[in-house]
Amino acid sequence: MDLLSDILSHLKLTGTLYFRTSFTSPWSIKVPPFENVARFHFSHRGRCFVRVAGNADPVLLEQGDLIIITAGAGHTLYCDPKTEDMAVKLDEVVQQSGFTGTGTLVYGDYGTNHETQLVCGHFNFDQDAHHPLINALPPHIHIKNYGETAGSWMEATLKVIGAEACRDDMGSDLIGLKMSEIIFAQALRSYLNSDGADTPVLAGFCDPPIARVLQAVHQDPGFAWNLEELTGIAGMSRTSFVNRFSERMSTTPLNYITRWRMQVARQLLAETAAPMIDVAERAGYNSEAAFGRVFKKHFDIAPAAYRRQKNGVRTIDAGL
Repeated sequence: MDLLSDILSHLKLTGTLYFRTSFTSPWSIKVPPFENVARFHFSHRGRCFVRVAGNADPVLLEQGDLIIITAGAGHTLYCDPKTEDMAVKLDEVVQQSGFTGTGTLVYGDYGTNHETQLVCGHFNFDQDAHHPLINALPPHIHIKNYGETAGSWMEATLKVIGAEACRDDMGSDLIGLKMSEIIFAQALRSYLNSDGADTPVLAGFCDPPIARVLQAVHQDPGFAWNLEELTGIAGMSRTSFVNRFSERMSTTPLNYITRWRMQVARQLLAETAAPMIDVAERAGYNSEAAFGRVFKKHFDIAPAAYRRQKNGVRTIDAGL
C-alpha cells in the first residue's frame, strides 16, 4: 500500500455526506465546530463565501472549487458580504427547511436566479488516531476548480456525488459515502504536490529520500529499524539524513517510527483479538513488557486496558 493510503487507512478515514444544498439569496449559515473531523464543501453550482473561525479573510468558493476545513473549525457560509452578519445556525436552517436527511436541503427565497448548490460532508477519524501529516495541515485547504485540477476522473466522480446526494435511490448513500472518501485522499495529494511541499512535516512526504524511508517504515513497522538501515534507504550519510529528516518532519527518524508503531498497535488492539505478544511484535517489540511501557507512555493507558475500553469490557486491569 502506498504511503498516503496506509496512513489514511490506519487513521480510519470515513467519509460522510450531509446533503446537497439549494441555497437562494439572501442566505448566511453558521456551521458549528466538531472534533476529530475534517469538513468539506464542494461548489457544484454557483458560488459563496466561507469564513473559517480564526482566519482573517474569507474564502471565495467559486463553482467547481473545493474547501476542506481540516480541523473541523466553526465556519460561516454566506452568499454575499452584506449577509455574513445575518448568519443562522445550521440546526435552525435544517429545522426551518423541513429537511429530513434525504434529498436536497432547500433554503432561501423562492424565485431568485442566484442559487448555490453545495455538496457538503465531513471526514471522520478515530478518536485516538493521530499522524503528523494530518496535524500539520493548515486550517483549511482551498483547491480551485477541483475537478479539473484532480483530473477528468475526479470531475466525473464529483458529478456522480452531486447527483447521488440528492437522490433517494437504493445504494445512493453508500455510493456517495465511498466516493466522498476519495475526495479527501485526492485533495491531500493535490495539496502535497503544490503548497504543501514547502510546509514543515508535509515537506518530508514530498522529499524523495525521506519519502523512501517513510514508505519502507510503513511497509514493515515491526522491523528492527536503526539509523544504518534508514540511511542506506535514503542514500545519505548518517548526519545528513538525521538533519534533513528532522528539518523536514519536525521530529527525529526514530521518534517518527515509535509514533507510527503506536498507531499500528492501537488499531490492532481496538479491532482484533490478536494475542498481546503478537501485537507487540507487529509493533516492533520483542516483549510485552517493553511494548506496554511505550504504549502507556504514548496513550496514558496500558494496552490491555485500552483494548477493554474500546471493546466496552469492564474488567480489572492485569497490569499491562
